Amino acid sequence: MPGLRMAYRVWGPAGGRALVALHGGGATGATWSGLAGGLDGVRTYAPDLRGFGATDRPGRYGLELMRDDLLAFLDALALPRVTVLGHSSGAVSAYLFAQAHPERVAALVLAEPPPPVPLGLRLPDPPAVDPPYDWAARTAVLAELNDPPPDWWERLTQITSPTLLVAGGAASHLPQCELARMAERIAAARLARIDGGHAVHTARPAEFAQVVRDFLASTAG
Repeated sequence: MPGLRMAYRVWGPAGGRALVALHGGGATGATWSGLAGGLDGVRTYAPDLRGFGATDRPGRYGLELMRDDLLAFLDALALPRVTVLGHSSGAVSAYLFAQAHPERVAALVLAEPPPPVPLGLRLPDPPAVDPPYDWAARTAVLAELNDPPPDWWERLTQITSPTLLVAGGAASHLPQCELARMAERIAAARLARIDGGHAVHTARPAEFAQVVRDFLASTAG
């Protein structure tokens, strides 16, 4: 979004394959430091999304706004075509971006993406101390996850990039059958299960990094 100041981290060689990683609720771009260290030849960009970390807190929040912020981020850094990776709510913004801008997405990795069906998730109690994010951002995102627009599901068929969907297995609070249905709806998707729960990328980092490496090796940069 023009005028929004976004903080971001960068790892990897300047000439490497460009990958933009979007964090989930309650996290920041720092959550991807471990994965980035395990991706040889990849230039990883990890922004703090609006309202989180060191990025501005504009007071207006939503997953489609975060999708649009990603487009502005790519344009600002002159990144014409990238691999997009997202976890949890960050994965929702990632697949919304892939629906809207397929020409900008070389490949897509969705780690435990909340499926675009009513989920009935409960917002945790506000933290006792100030968190590293705007609480209004958490509540706005959760409201959208619990009542997503119907076209989010319909437009999954518009994703044309090779896609890896990583499901966290029985320990996850997300309905795994719906993740499988998502993978079936995306034409070029494959489904991988790593039994690490919802935070699969931090609970099982070695296995997660391996499936991402294997996927990237099978797709064009």
